[in-house]
Amino acid sequence: MGRKEKETLQKSGGTQLKLVMTFPNYGQAILKPMKQERDEETNNNLYYFSDFERHNAEIAAFHLDRILGYRRIPPVVGRLVDVVQDIKDVTTDHKLAQTFFTSPVGNVCFYGQCSYYCSTEHAVCGRPRELEASLAVMLPDLSLAARRTWRSPWRRSYSRTKLAKWESEPDYCSTVTQNPPYNKGTRLVDFIDLVILDFLMSNMDRHHYETFEKFGNNTVLVHLDNGRAFGRHSKDEPSILAPLKQCCRIRRSTWLRLRLLSQPRYRLSAVMRASLSQDPLHRVAPLLAEPHLAALDRRLKAVLETVSWCQKRQKREDGREDEVIYDDMAYLKDTVTPAG
Repeated sequence: MGRKEKETLQKSGGTQLKLVMTFPNYGQAILKPMKQERDEETNNNLYYFSDFERHNAEIAAFHLDRILGYRRIPPVVGRLVDVVQDIKDVTTDHKLAQTFFTSPVGNVCFYGQCSYYCSTEHAVCGRPRELEASLAVMLPDLSLAARRTWRSPWRRSYSRTKLAKWESEPDYCSTVTQNPPYNKGTRLVDFIDLVILDFLMSNMDRHHYETFEKFGNNTVLVHLDNGRAFGRHSKDEPSILAPLKQCCRIRRSTWLRLRLLSQPRYRLSAVMRASLSQDPLHRVAPLLAEPHLAALDRRLKAVLETVSWCQKRQKREDGREDEVIYDDMAYLKDTVTPAG
């Protein structure tokens, strides 16, 4: 088999422009181009389902996921790509190729085909050919590692007028936990982990998640598609925490990690700043503007306050507060032998 040349195609599906970049070693990555400046907030009049997808959000989400100890987002890295050399000249996607043009100031632009923001008015442009982008490692082909897509029980209505069930039913969690896969195992606390990640980065667009079929319900969730995170730093979205507040359940390892990251010595914003500084795009500009980093600390405090509220409510109702914390670290008591 001959050596494969580099190739870039538009990824099918989804609402916004994203590309699949194939490398000579047959590796593949999802490319999301820069669409919004670092310090630019999402327009207040935009609904969450029509917000921009941001390249720096994908990168920052990967770093935050690692800091929280989850490690459930495939590796994402920032890169400067050449719009002509890395995309236009190597694409065999004729529909994509037809959308390239040169702007009035000489920048090479393209817009592809998609439901949102694929037009000359929303074109992606190089400076003049250099373009910032996130590159996310693609998961193995489904024929090699079959995955299942799950609809989020707390999925938003994706309507401008209609509310979802969880928004109008305070006891909605009891309905969810009566049914598989949330009625046993760790699926519920796995999902709460994802909820906390989304709240910290203000991602309202979590309509589905994936798992690997091979492991059945004994698996963790794969935290994919985080481009609509980090859009607004001046406002928090408490509704994202609805599953935590309604279910009042969190795994002990997550709770301890969050408490550690609230301490001055290990403050979440500082750890994120240091982690993001290792990304190649940091030399262009910090991946997150300082207000976004400050928002992480503020939101972390809100998560811990919600857990505390749950513990007080549990103690008030049945005299116990330990039911809130799912002890996923109990096995350590049996496997760790004291020194001496």
